[in-house]
Amino acid sequence: MICLAGPAGPGARARQAISCFYCREWLLGNANSISKIDMQHRGQHHEFASDNTAGICPEVVAALEAANRGAEVSYGDDETTDRIRQLVRDLFESDCDSYLVFNGTAANALALAQLCQPFHSVVCHEQAHIQTDECGAPEFFTGGSKLLLVGGGGCSPQQVRPLADKIDIDQADAVIARQPELHAHKPRVISITQATEFGTVYTRDEIAAVAEFARKREMFVQMDGARFANAVATLNCSPKEITWERGVDVLCFGGTKNGVAAAELVVFFKKQLSREFDYRLKQAGQLGAKSRFLAAQWLGLLTNDLWLRNAQHANAMARKLAERLRAAAQVDIVLPVEANGVFVRLPQKMHDALRSRGWHFYKFVEPDVYRLMCSWATTDRDIDAFLADLLR
Repeated sequence: MICLAGPAGPGARARQAISCFYCREWLLGNANSISKIDMQHRGQHHEFASDNTAGICPEVVAALEAANRGAEVSYGDDETTDRIRQLVRDLFESDCDSYLVFNGTAANALALAQLCQPFHSVVCHEQAHIQTDECGAPEFFTGGSKLLLVGGGGCSPQQVRPLADKIDIDQADAVIARQPELHAHKPRVISITQATEFGTVYTRDEIAAVAEFARKREMFVQMDGARFANAVATLNCSPKEITWERGVDVLCFGGTKNGVAAAELVVFFKKQLSREFDYRLKQAGQLGAKSRFLAAQWLGLLTNDLWLRNAQHANAMARKLAERLRAAAQVDIVLPVEANGVFVRLPQKMHDALRSRGWHFYKFVEPDVYRLMCSWATTDRDIDAFLADLLR
């Protein structure tokens, strides 16, 4: 680590000059390796690897440029951030409290920390993002809360069967029954992912059933909505219909996968639950000094329903990709295409051929199920190129 900060004094400028010299030498010395990295990425295709690989949509770029004119109040007291709070209230038709964070892991972990004491536990799907992809952040920020894992539909998701993608309430009940008294963590939250990690969507009734299950046990419901917009687009409903009207207490509303650079919303539908959450954000390093630039991204998304139109486009492209794969290449689509993900079964030879032609995508379920993701930026040309290489 190179530190340019230090106490003022006769040696301060000398220390900075030495630091800058070594920094310059390090960068120049590694210039060749940087060029190699650039070369390795040429001719590579990341369009279907993730909805995170897409760029920033033009409307969000324009909103950022508008926010970059002149000076503004910092740390969330600016006009743009205040405007976002009201737009979120309008969107959900609720007097909710909303907070901006930089990424989805922070949104989930800090929302759960707000709801849990260290001796509490969180019930979630065994393939939930908070379990598989957040490096223990929920456990860390809650100070010790435990994740209680359940499957779905009475079977393992590795078997790729219907309903394996969503929490099975009977399994959740059985897991909670094994935490009977103070020698075990006390179940406090049930977390659901909307849309799920398997590209499917909880219906209104399914969310209501989970919420009712939680209420009877004095638990809260947290929704990981990294792809919440895609779920709304699929269900053709208002946001309130699959959140607070159905019993969701906290929503982590994703923007990064839907056209912004780095900005998520944590939305509390009960004000008593958000008490002093601003302090939690500050302590966790999630209070942006120039918060207007986080807010501006959401201003771009929430204007003229761009958040929904982006999701509708991504979903439509996923359906088109699935149809083309099924019709042209007889590829097995193993799960319903309900959001912007397509889960396919590929023979090893076909997978290797695509990889050799520069296509990147993830194996999601062993031994041969892969995930292809569409985004706001996916085009017919992307699908044509993928199919052309698949059929070569």
